[in-house]
Amino acid sequence: MSDAAAKLEGGQSAFVVHPRVGGKRASELGRRTPEASLAEAVGLAQAISLEVRHAEVVPVATVNPRTFLGEGRLTTMKGVIAEEAINVVVFDGPLTGVQQRNLEKELDCKVIDRTGLILEIFGARARSKEGALQVELAALQYQRGRLVRSWTHLERQRGGFGFLGGPGETQIEADRRHIDERIKRIKRELDGTKKTRGLHREQRAKVPWPVIALVGYTNAGKSTLFNRLTKADVFAADMLFATLDPTMRAIDLPSGRKAILSDTVGFIADLPTELVAAFRATLEEVLQADLILHVRDIAHPDSDAQREDVLQVLADLGVTPETQAHALEVLNKIDLLDADVRQRIENAAARNDQQVAVSATTGEGLDRLLAAAEERLSAGRQVVELDVPLGDGQTLAWLYAKGVVEDRRDDEAGIAHLRVGLTNADLGRFRKRKLAAE
Repeated sequence: MSDAAAKLEGGQSAFVVHPRVGGKRASELGRRTPEASLAEAVGLAQAISLEVRHAEVVPVATVNPRTFLGEGRLTTMKGVIAEEAINVVVFDGPLTGVQQRNLEKELDCKVIDRTGLILEIFGARARSKEGALQVELAALQYQRGRLVRSWTHLERQRGGFGFLGGPGETQIEADRRHIDERIKRIKRELDGTKKTRGLHREQRAKVPWPVIALVGYTNAGKSTLFNRLTKADVFAADMLFATLDPTMRAIDLPSGRKAILSDTVGFIADLPTELVAAFRATLEEVLQADLILHVRDIAHPDSDAQREDVLQVLADLGVTPETQAHALEVLNKIDLLDADVRQRIENAAARNDQQVAVSATTGEGLDRLLAAAEERLSAGRQVVELDVPLGDGQTLAWLYAKGVVEDRRDDEAGIAHLRVGLTNADLGRFRKRKLAAE
């Protein structure tokens, strides 16, 4: 357990508020019910070991630029805070620095908005050096844009970022110059890890194995599926953001070919823009993947809305509609469905070559998933014979990364004679590369 989680457990009681502005949640445009959004916010609060003692949807006819909520609502909240001994209010939406500060004064209580809460969770869960740096960068950019007090000093960024605070923690002012200097240092360190990851990708490119990336809404079951397919032991739990750091393992396809499976961070509605930017480098694995498996919790009442959220984040990351069309939707958790609903889902998936119904927990449907994945990886490939100078390592690496090298013979003249399976699009790209080099 992280230091922050240990301090928060049993010691922080929360009041979770979901604002319903103008009759609907503006950011979601009515895709989710306010009650479903509130339930997700409660789950986020619990993911950081907060004890949620009160949660409610708050209608907001007009946003107060000073406190977001009106005076009458604040008065009601003060009564609940006093009665339930609340010491942190979780506001499921964005607050300006001024609004957050004024709410804290009015309610005499710490206030954290959705962005701050997600950053706090990510800060507690990141395990790799790169993941921790990326979350710290996002947290600093969030603080810099607000220029409001932090509940902990900036030098200690382990296990959360202090937006929630803890008993006895020292409160200081984070000035702009200090944040800017730290941001520069972190970016330099991230540049180094990016180069290292690029070298690792070049090494993988020399192995003729396609890359399959798992993406999906947080808690959709990606890590459980990853463990099933790879027989690995990646941390998987029924909680939001159980996985933050990407993990890669080899798997066997039905034909005996191998592939590399990559597990990635889960997405969520209203993912803070700071985090989308910070994790763009890590999610380059998704952009480079030969196949994307979009894992969905088909038993969740908001499964359709979650699907749209994931597709939007993928689009923000640069995943094109063509690539998304090439992806497979993995309808996970069919074991949690009623018999009639399950049958309907399985029948619909059987008629749709872009969907496979599975249960990562029981293993049902995984054979179909692997067969569909291999078929998708092989679709549209044509086998061509190519001659490449051994000194042209970049082109050889590109062919291994994009194609399936079925045979290779290196002669004494320094030429690699390859038989490679390439899609029509990649064959066209190869020919353009060859023309450009001539």
